[in-house]
Amino acid sequence: MQWVSDWLTKEGPPPESPLCDFKRLSYELRPGDVLLVEGRSRVSNVIKQITQSSWTHSALFIGRIYDIRDPALQQKVRMAYQGDLSEQLMVEALLGHGTIIVPVSKYRHDHLRICRPTGLEPDDAQQVVAHAIQHLGTDYDMRHLLDLARFFFPWDIMPRRWRSSLFEHNAGIPTRTVCSSLIASAFNSVNFPILPFIDRDDDGSMRFFKRNPRLFTPKDFDYSPYFDIIKYPFVGLDELSVYRRLPWSEEEILYNDDASSFAETRSQMSEQVEAVTRSVFRFLPRKTKKTENEKTETEADSESESESEKEYSITDAPGGAGG
Repeated sequence: MQWVSDWLTKEGPPPESPLCDFKRLSYELRPGDVLLVEGRSRVSNVIKQITQSSWTHSALFIGRIYDIRDPALQQKVRMAYQGDLSEQLMVEALLGHGTIIVPVSKYRHDHLRICRPTGLEPDDAQQVVAHAIQHLGTDYDMRHLLDLARFFFPWDIMPRRWRSSLFEHNAGIPTRTVCSSLIASAFNSVNFPILPFIDRDDDGSMRFFKRNPRLFTPKDFDYSPYFDIIKYPFVGLDELSVYRRLPWSEEEILYNDDASSFAETRSQMSEQVEAVTRSVFRFLPRKTKKTENEKTETEADSESESESEKEYSITDAPGGAGG
């Protein structure tokens, strides 16, 4: 089945038009931040259809190796990651690889967004990071995607053996997970809300209830009111009216992100307009040609009109001979 996962996770080319400034975004990251990714693989397209969102993947930023306080967790990171430990690192659950550690630079060519838990204590941020590191090595739960897809079908008409296992409770540490479920369970471990159910009593008191972490998708961190959204566009617009000074092209109009295939220059558009105009004029009624007598009468009239104008200009014009 490895070839299937390789086929599903094979990424397409990066977008020609960058949407975010990766250098500024990576500088802003803090341990405990959730990084959302708009994937480019086949399985990412499937997730887009299932979740109805462009965000297809999420990862938890854990910082550099020296940002982790617990020496035991540092050692576990060293064993799980063979790359440069001075890099910025993330924990992610990936199809075909399971829960692994990757550098942030892996997604330098993708559309990214930071979701930062609002007011998260530094100690709790370390606990969230620790929870994710403790799950390193768990397999990716492919059935979880199928379970999410089943919500599109009526529950009653589905055979019992096909019904979702999302609501089954299994004691102990799960042996399989997906990216968003892993991160949701990490925040649940410190009682940080993502999209909680809130029950308000008649006396005004409230109770928060945690949702099943397996029900979360990457877009929920973007939707949650308890996470701050941090974006660094490729071109910043912080200054007033700076958008008026952007180097807009006056020669091309794009109809798709693929500029090489869908760009039409102004001359090409003019040629198309002329061709359409010529085709339209073919169906218009043509004017009949004037006879020689009509031409002569018209020319004589225009000559008499011009002679009258000359007489007016000499005799009647102010300051002329008639003045």
